[in-house]
Amino acid sequence: MAISGSPLAMARDIADGFLSLSPLTLKKYTPSDLKIINANLNLVLREVRGEVVSPEDTAAVRRKNLRLQRINQALLILNAYCKQTRIAL
Repeated sequence: MAISGSPLAMARDIADGFLSLSPLTLKKYTPSDLKIINANLNLVLREVRGEVVSPEDTAAVRRKNLRLQRINQALLILNAYCKQTRIAL
């Protein structure tokens, strides 16, 4: 099944916590779709790491760290699924 909407928007939704990845949700995507999702997750990961946040603003620091955590978790799930199904990213 093709990715509905923009893959970049999907990666941003994952970072913001509106969407989560699991092996069941990944089953419906083709190997080329999974490669696109992986590339966009890495793109959003670089964007979030590049955000400059004041150390005094604890809410912004927490929000940035949560976004990083969600992206890293999604990448971990995606890589494990691809390894299990023998899909090369």
